[in-house]
Amino acid sequence: MAKKSEKKSVPSSGYRAADIEVLEGLDPVRKRPGMYIGTTGIDGLHHLITEVFDNARDEAMADHADRIEVVLLPDHRVRITDNGRGIPVDEHKDTKLSALETIMTTLHAGGKFGGDGYKVSGGLHGVGVSVVNALSTWAKVESYREGGHYLQEYKIGEAQEDVKKVRKSKQTGTVVTFQPDGEIFETVEFQLERIISYLRQQAYLVPELRVHIIDAREHEDEIDASKTFYFDDLGLELPSKTFYFEGGLKSLVRDYNENYSALHGTIFHEQTEIDGVEVEIAFQYVDEVSKRLMAFANNIYTKEGGTHVTGFKAALTRSLNNYAREEGLLKEKDDNFAGDDVLEGLTAVVSVKLPEVQFEGQTKAKLGSTEARGAVEKAFNDALALFLEEHPADGKAIVTKVQLALRARKAAKAAKDNVIRKGALENVRLPGKLSDCQTKKAHESELFVVEGDSAGGTAKTGRDRRTQAILPLRGKILNVERKRLDRMLKSETIKNLVIALGTAIGDTFDIDELRYHKIIIATDADVDGAHIRTLLLTLFYRYFEPLIDAGHIYIAQPPLFKITHGKDEKFVYTEDEKKKYLESLVDDEALKEADGDLETAVKAMRGVDLQRYKGLGEMNAEELWDTTMNPQTRTLKRVEVDDGQAADKIFDTLMGKDVSARKSFIQSNAKVAQIDI
Repeated sequence: MAKKSEKKSVPSSGYRAADIEVLEGLDPVRKRPGMYIGTTGIDGLHHLITEVFDNARDEAMADHADRIEVVLLPDHRVRITDNGRGIPVDEHKDTKLSALETIMTTLHAGGKFGGDGYKVSGGLHGVGVSVVNALSTWAKVESYREGGHYLQEYKIGEAQEDVKKVRKSKQTGTVVTFQPDGEIFETVEFQLERIISYLRQQAYLVPELRVHIIDAREHEDEIDASKTFYFDDLGLELPSKTFYFEGGLKSLVRDYNENYSALHGTIFHEQTEIDGVEVEIAFQYVDEVSKRLMAFANNIYTKEGGTHVTGFKAALTRSLNNYAREEGLLKEKDDNFAGDDVLEGLTAVVSVKLPEVQFEGQTKAKLGSTEARGAVEKAFNDALALFLEEHPADGKAIVTKVQLALRARKAAKAAKDNVIRKGALENVRLPGKLSDCQTKKAHESELFVVEGDSAGGTAKTGRDRRTQAILPLRGKILNVERKRLDRMLKSETIKNLVIALGTAIGDTFDIDELRYHKIIIATDADVDGAHIRTLLLTLFYRYFEPLIDAGHIYIAQPPLFKITHGKDEKFVYTEDEKKKYLESLVDDEALKEADGDLETAVKAMRGVDLQRYKGLGEMNAEELWDTTMNPQTRTLKRVEVDDGQAADKIFDTLMGKDVSARKSFIQSNAKVAQIDI
């Protein structure tokens, strides 16, 4: 009989008080930055700007400021200025330091924990600006208040001197300049368009707030450090934008719908306060299939929704059902509208402001405050009932739209039942064109979605059969941007892809049934290939967004050229890479004889051949494996959505029916054809 194993005792000497690490001041932030900003990747880097900006914006929300300026400076520095009250500089009773130094160097210190600092704020509960300071190699704060200009500098979160008064000044406000620490962040390169998108959004949310953004990263000599607001220098010829909106959320809905056909002329708008919760809602229906629902809590974009969104959806569904019944537009035998029915074609913004806001998670993607649901539900229910009563034509147009969505939902359900049923996946025959992989472990499996039978045949030959599956597409897939589910599932190509994925689609979608944890879009490097890639991304974004959020969608990067030099072969993936390699092959004399034309000089050389790949099918199986499919040597781009609202607009513009808007977008972005979604 086997002897039972005994639990070994661990000597107490192995774990003593000396083994406990106590982190002082801002040390915890540098030790575990992800706990405070979510990630040290590109999202975390930009989170630094939003934290400082949010403090300035809170001054505007409290009616103490009406102007904020963000300047991108050389050496990855950022300068954010507001014309608010300025950070207090008198001594703090607990820390015995200046209030400014306390705020900048102490976690959980700020004007948002009580007292009369702010009624409503969106800051990170007082940790925001101190976290920015901790994660910066250098920072400087200037406070203009009570007739003086005060200043303090920091290195890695530590004050380098006491707060000092620089000079007298009649101005008021705060200037924060910081330089992110390259040893903390994966990158310190700020993305201008990402910042612009956030600032534009905030300008909508705070009516009559003027927001400036200046990109001075390559123009340091043109910046006068003595100025409080650089934008005041009208002679400053730098990339810049200004945002100012008087209409608030109503303006946001109007601008968002500018390229769509509105189903009712009057934009619904309500702003009220219920039990201490400020509620503002604006919406309008358009002749579209997809929905656009944006939600904010204390001006922070809650991309995962939360209690305020739950209250909005509940009130919208109930109110439209009641109205349709009372007006005889829904008969007794008719089914009630469901939540998905009332959201089709809706552009809506829901904003709540609470004195004590609770988010789920440090990065504030989802609102958890329970009081928000009741406040939104009551405010919206009462206001929408009045709106429908006062605008009967608009009410009828809305109900007609929702009725159409209800009928489409029923048709889509019938279509889905004919294609695939959740829970019956194992009984569904996989598409004949799919060359499946041998492993049944999803985390090991990859699905290459390739363009055409030619590329499909090469990929099947060159793949690793154990882990890589191949699904070739025939021609361009259906543009799903304006198609309902029932129409989509009549497409054999889309039907095959849905079955291959295994997740089902629509209300029966289940990410746990995903058969491949990498879905790789592999299309040709030409215009048709780019179009097919965009069509597939549209499909995934509109109907399989959880796959994007979970990091399952990738884009393959096949080479553009093969350059042969004697016995050497070089695959290059960009025009710049090609140019650099060709330059390494020719000498100055050969280039001079070719009048500086690089490719002419190369063609004149013996033993050099330049082959341009227009399609994956032009490569043999070995080349495709080495360059595009081998996990050890390939390059994949993971598809991510940094800004859901911006992504919505890009897909709407590129794939919608407004030809002039699409043409204008393409012309404006022709020089930056690579779109990071």
